[in-house]
Amino acid sequence: MSRIGKKVINIPAKTKVEIKENLITATGALGTLSYTVPEGITPELKDGALTFTVAEGRVKELNALHGTTRANVFNIIEGVTNGFSKVLEINGLGYRASVAGKKLNLELGFSHPVNLEIPTGLTVEVDGKTGAVTVKGSDKFKVGDFAAKIRRIRPPEPYKGSGIKYQGEHIARKAGKTAAGGK
Repeated sequence: MSRIGKKVINIPAKTKVEIKENLITATGALGTLSYTVPEGITPELKDGALTFTVAEGRVKELNALHGTTRANVFNIIEGVTNGFSKVLEINGLGYRASVAGKKLNLELGFSHPVNLEIPTGLTVEVDGKTGAVTVKGSDKFKVGDFAAKIRRIRPPEPYKGSGIKYQGEHIARKAGKTAAGGK
């Protein structure tokens, strides 16, 4: 049995969870998300608590999916209840971001600005003072994927640290040629 898979998911009061065959649908303040449970794993909803059990005889092949299924269902419930967000910091001379309609405009030292279409279900905010870009949404996968797509445009470089990084991410800095020491 998976340690994560054995944990009980407590359903918040304002969130509604429905199970139809192997489809779990969670509805909350931030929308509706659903997840299809793999064959052999049985979801059970009792008294506001959701548990998952593995079919007899197939424990070895379903053990990895047991924990993954529980984590994914927990993420959809957390997403429709509270939502997820990722904050990206932009460091660099002349680097800036802005939101215009459903597009994120990034000026990152290229000869042209980079325009990204904001996916449906996500909101992007840019802090005017710090230039931090916040990606918010109810789907954890979409939030993380779009934040990674933004970071991939100009990852932080190790000498000056300019580029786009996640808030709280540590960038290993390198000494330049002059600090390498001359003989």
